[in-house]
Amino acid sequence: MSAAPHPTPAETYTPVPLLAGKVIVISGVGPGLGHSLAIEAAHMGATLALAGRTEKRLHEYADEITALGGSALVVRADITVEADRGALAQRVVSELGRVDCLINNAFAIPPMYPITQIDVEALRVANETNVFAPLRLSALFADALEASHGSVIMLNSCVSYSSQPEYSGYKLSKGTLQHLASSLATELGPRGIRVNSVAPSYVYEDINKAYFDWLASQAGVTHEEIYRQKAAPTDLGRLAGPDEVARATLFLASDLATAVTGQMLTVDCGEFHR
Repeated sequence: MSAAPHPTPAETYTPVPLLAGKVIVISGVGPGLGHSLAIEAAHMGATLALAGRTEKRLHEYADEITALGGSALVVRADITVEADRGALAQRVVSELGRVDCLINNAFAIPPMYPITQIDVEALRVANETNVFAPLRLSALFADALEASHGSVIMLNSCVSYSSQPEYSGYKLSKGTLQHLASSLATELGPRGIRVNSVAPSYVYEDINKAYFDWLASQAGVTHEEIYRQKAAPTDLGRLAGPDEVARATLFLASDLATAVTGQMLTVDCGEFHR
């Protein structure tokens, strides 16, 4: 797999303890952004609760966090199952005593066809992960978040700004997630709970690197050419790395953002201006 040359100003970043004393719950922890969210939060001093379906991977990430001097609770959970969601919330509160931020990171991508050609059941399955799970987890953690004056963060996508037919099914669920976050911000605001969203464009991590390899093979060009095509619309002339998206996300979990709610922060190196 090729690596496209691009500026890496993020390498000069020095972590600061913005999240010291806070408990951060991350759903859908896996390679790429989920892993970066966990590691960057640990660098910022947070205690983590890592939720996902692959327990072995969760323990590997927890070991990384421990090596950094942090602490992580591992909870195997399928967030599309109500019993698992309830058990996750109960265990985190019971074992860690508080929750300061819930990050809904899990996602599912329906078939990449025009929306009239996608089976309704496939759309329903994607929405179980992309919409209903974040809704139920936010509700289940609401009491703990009220006690800490905490927040919810939804991982959205710049696909919301796209009109390509092949992205329409994913856009349907991510657009719905944006409206859900707005509604929750209004509903939970009186309880002192903030709700925000983060919308990355192409995050330059393993999944998209493999996708770029596939696009390159189909077009008969190099990985680097595909990278340049995807980066060309951005003001910075490059794509964001998962660590950069994670840090922008965690700003919303910190006390620097105590007056920020109902917003969607676009993290895309300047591809879209919103």
